[in-house]
Amino acid sequence: MRKEESKSVTIQELKLKDIKVTLTYIKTIINSDKIQTLLVKPFFELKDISDYRSYLKSLMGIKTVSSEEEKDLQLAKGDVAIQLCGEIYLLPVQQTRVDSVNEATVETTIQGPRFAFTENLIANLNILRSRYQNPHLTVEVQTLGEMSNMDAAVIYDKTVVNSAVLDIVMKKLEEIDEPIVETTEKLQNIFTDGRRTLFPVSITTERPDRVVYNIAQGKVVIFINGSPFALIAPAVFWDFLTSMDDLYQTYWVSQFFRSLRFLGLLIGLVLPALYVGIVSYNPELLRSQLAISITASRQGVPYPSFIEVLFMLIMMELLVEASIRLPKAISSTATTVGGLILGQAATEASLVSNIMIIIVAAVAISNFSIPLNQMSYAIRIIKYVLLIFGTLYGLIGLAVGLVTLTFYLTSISSYGEPYFKIPIQRKPNELKGVTFQNGE
Repeated sequence: MRKEESKSVTIQELKLKDIKVTLTYIKTIINSDKIQTLLVKPFFELKDISDYRSYLKSLMGIKTVSSEEEKDLQLAKGDVAIQLCGEIYLLPVQQTRVDSVNEATVETTIQGPRFAFTENLIANLNILRSRYQNPHLTVEVQTLGEMSNMDAAVIYDKTVVNSAVLDIVMKKLEEIDEPIVETTEKLQNIFTDGRRTLFPVSITTERPDRVVYNIAQGKVVIFINGSPFALIAPAVFWDFLTSMDDLYQTYWVSQFFRSLRFLGLLIGLVLPALYVGIVSYNPELLRSQLAISITASRQGVPYPSFIEVLFMLIMMELLVEASIRLPKAISSTATTVGGLILGQAATEASLVSNIMIIIVAAVAISNFSIPLNQMSYAIRIIKYVLLIFGTLYGLIGLAVGLVTLTFYLTSISSYGEPYFKIPIQRKPNELKGVTFQNGE
């Protein structure tokens, strides 16, 4: 069930006889040892209100606050508010937890932050708050799984969040009846029912800067204790082709690389089916020199182009899968050597043509250019569907397959948002309260 809204705000009262002091702070971003040493312990040792006030004023960095807005802003930055005799003091006690934080390994970038989320929920909230120092950041904590009882945090900025999306997310969370929910990937499958849709409608990411950027765009983020990935909803098709490097490069550089990713997606999707359609049905579309070169390359190959393409694509998928499963010390060497030996032996044995090796390599490289794995997996599967269309009906079948795929994508909705919606990127000065911190 949905719990009451929580901002991780703790209100601690210190009382001794008639003396009362109230401490207010956000527990996920402060150093609790400093509060105990600098505020709690001296309160009970001094025992006099005037002495305690004089002690507070002597602390380095302490200041008075004049408005609630300023107080909320400083709380979000890691200060503790001390209410004493009608006066409110602010003392910075922020702590950024880096003891259990690892570098990003799944979504690597050339520039930008290096830290990734960890499996500790409190540490993840600490990392997030240190980069999104906004008092409107809201955290709602729920318990998922009747047996696992894992804590899940729903995070959003209440001033910019899409309320319709938030209601859908909350409703889906309340309807979960799974006994064990231990990762955000599992939660993603529960939300979308993975048997009904192939394309992802939400993002799982390990990067704090991507989470911060999407929160500022009005999206909802979910963390689960024990999972190092955050779930971002909603996500449209174009979001999966956006790398965080696009934020750190100049406009034309980012547009160039984004165009390369779209080209890579198109190549990985249609090139195998296009090769089969042209070679088997419409070789007249090629220039005579290229057609003669392909024919000479396929001389001696005993199988039709469809079997040739399917064989090499499956072997490439097995090499990718082996590189994931093998130990890191030998995975790159084993798969590289295996791929070279396999390709050379296959061409010398006339099982495949030389042009086929080039096509498979181009498809593999193009798939790896997609920044987020969820979309890359979908494209790797859909290319086989288009390959079947191209095998059965040639280029006409490929065209029909692409049109059908386009209609299918336009019919999908992501938490009420059209899947082919073109997101409007906000300008940097519109992302109020957002801080992208580089490096550590």
